[in-house]
Amino acid sequence: MMGSISLPHDAPAGPTKPEIRAVLIDKFNLDDDDHFVDVGSCTGAVSIAAARHAGKVTAIERNPNSVKATQKNIAANQTSAPVTVHQAEAPEAFPDEADAVFIGGSRNYIEVIDKALASGADRIIMNVARIERAGCAIETFRERDILADVLQIRVDHGYTLAGETAFENLDAVYMIIGSTTGDTI
Repeated sequence: MMGSISLPHDAPAGPTKPEIRAVLIDKFNLDDDDHFVDVGSCTGAVSIAAARHAGKVTAIERNPNSVKATQKNIAANQTSAPVTVHQAEAPEAFPDEADAVFIGGSRNYIEVIDKALASGADRIIMNVARIERAGCAIETFRERDILADVLQIRVDHGYTLAGETAFENLDAVYMIIGSTTGDTI
């Protein structure tokens, strides 16, 4: 690994937290033959993490300010793979071939999943913050016979309160993991 990720340029939605990125990258098990697609790149944090393991990365983001943040943050970090950034509403600009796909937002996710499967992707992971959307996404993965696992991940960070340690919790993330091989990834 090439160290931590620097995100000097922010975007309104904020990045996928470092702890969540670590689980995400581990679940994808990327190698230098993989084409990774990051749908809803926001700050580019997931694209940067993937570009340290995959052979090629495509980032798709609809918000022009987030596209700029993604591009600047990629430039501020060391990666081993090239990252191409597209300003588009996914599944527009989705590559014809992909191996691993991360869906970081819930807009058009059904069309994105279908496009990912048509591109040959064998690993699809979607992060969701809202439980109702998680339920719908799980059912979409199940209907396509790709549901491999579902994780609920919650991270709490310690801080000092009255000279002792208390915890501030971050919102839980539901990670819906899909695989076309039937394996849990």
